[in-house]
Amino acid sequence: MTDSPYPKRTPELLRRREELVPDTAAAFQSFSRQVFAAGALDEKTKQLLAVAVAHVTQCPYCIDGHTKQAARKGATDEEIMEAIWVAAEMRAGGAYAHSIVALDALDRVHAHQSAV
Repeated sequence: MTDSPYPKRTPELLRRREELVPDTAAAFQSFSRQVFAAGALDEKTKQLLAVAVAHVTQCPYCIDGHTKQAARKGATDEEIMEAIWVAAEMRAGGAYAHSIVALDALDRVHAHQSAV
């Protein structure tokens, strides 16, 4: 991401973000630690889920951070890529599933045209 439209995450920007609204930043960090702590799902699985979701939301910072965390938690390159493929299928599947909205709209347009 050398020619990225996104700014580099610098210590200064990260510090500024926290300094502007410190209580909210601390609450978010606490929430994040709790969410990614082992529970019914282990930490590796949660990071793999985050990798997939990051690809669906298309957040480059999340993709970078959660891919690294997944690897640190023991996810293999193959597991990470499979999570990304799951995200790709879900994103494409959403478009496919929503095609019935377009088909329904077309049916209503055609019905209206026939009635006129």
